[in-house]
Amino acid sequence: MVALLNLLRRAMALLDFLLFSLLMLALAWLPRALSAYVYPPLFHRWCRIFVRAMDVDLRLHQHYRGALPQHYVLIANHPSCFEDIGIPALFPVRSLAKAEVADWWFVGRIAVASGTLFVRRESSESRKAASQALTDAARSGHCIALYPEGGCKGRRLAGRFFNGAFAASHESGVPILPVFLYYRAQEDFEWGDQHLLVKMWQIATSRNRQADYHVFEPIDPRNFESPEDMKEHAYRLYQGWQKRFLE
Repeated sequence: MVALLNLLRRAMALLDFLLFSLLMLALAWLPRALSAYVYPPLFHRWCRIFVRAMDVDLRLHQHYRGALPQHYVLIANHPSCFEDIGIPALFPVRSLAKAEVADWWFVGRIAVASGTLFVRRESSESRKAASQALTDAARSGHCIALYPEGGCKGRRLAGRFFNGAFAASHESGVPILPVFLYYRAQEDFEWGDQHLLVKMWQIATSRNRQADYHVFEPIDPRNFESPEDMKEHAYRLYQGWQKRFLE
């Protein structure tokens, strides 16, 4: 009986996701001047419905004092494809994504309409333009999110962070909000060379679908002389959290 109820619950969650996705695709064709106002809040709701359809137990852990700043540049490690919906399910952010995402069927159209910022990682001109777009978005009052490792690098940190998030924070005066992501079934969630749909299926059928998103104290850019100083400080923090949660 319990198994049947769980099956019905997941079926209803999937149906809800499919119907809401059709609505999101239809609304994505609205003129940008109109969709800019109505689409972002619907996008964050769509992400929450997506999380529920995958039956992931997404948990937020607050390790900071007081309230979060009104505006921030959110950074996170990037072990999985799941955080592309997990982060905006919890935070009202505009994300930075690789340019190829805009061409993805279904997801790409929704990402473009939601105001996602894009970068071609292999192009220095595109990286420069993306960095300026991040700074402009932060200055204009948007919360933005990106992964300073420069892509999906697996459960362990890459050897460095890139400057983009820290330059945007330092130049705009908007604090960095560090989030450390930890998936209990690390191998099931970690994105390697699998096709995106294969990985999503592995996540949805994992025996442990708990995802822990740890939010730590914001980093004030006024305390650092340069974006590079902020970057090095943040990387040391993430090394400590990696040791705490993964070792």
